[in-house]
Amino acid sequence: MTLVIAILAGGAGRRIGGDKPHRRLGGTRLLDRTLATARAIPAPMILVVREPDQVSGFAGTVVLDAPRIAGPLAGLSSALAWAADAGADRVLTLPCDMPFLPDDLCLRLESALTKDVGAAVAASGGRLHPVCALWRTSTAPTLAQRASEGRLSLRGLGEAVGWTVVDWPVDRGDPFININTAEDMTMAEATLRRQS
Repeated sequence: MTLVIAILAGGAGRRIGGDKPHRRLGGTRLLDRTLATARAIPAPMILVVREPDQVSGFAGTVVLDAPRIAGPLAGLSSALAWAADAGADRVLTLPCDMPFLPDDLCLRLESALTKDVGAAVAASGGRLHPVCALWRTSTAPTLAQRASEGRLSLRGLGEAVGWTVVDWPVDRGDPFININTAEDMTMAEATLRRQS
């Protein structure tokens, strides 16, 4: 095993009223949409959350966010540790709130992860999406050091370990639509209707 997929679902989702993983888009939970993306990749998968009761109906491995770190860096920290203990050298992070992730996400990030970089990160429409990235487990010490100094940015970590950016086209819609608010959900519903 060299790759682990980590679905990050530990955010509180306050801007959308909480319980973001269970919010439904087109009748399907956001979490289930991300699980479908992950299951199409031949690699073990973990679900990373802040509290065990944040998700239900998931029969796989649940890992808790690093307790003394805030934000998505907490999930990445735990995912890197779990993957390293399992003998993997890479972690693909997927957020639970991007329901239209591209089918070629893992393949393209894998191709871009050259020996001289610590991560490959997705981008679209001129915006980076560091929560959708392929990280080497060897970046864990840098993450720990930065977290101890209060530097909690995924983007900052990527820059610190050296990363490469993989850009996706948006001419047919942005595949990295991120749902944080009710307005975002409305836009995602419109996108779903266009795709059907």
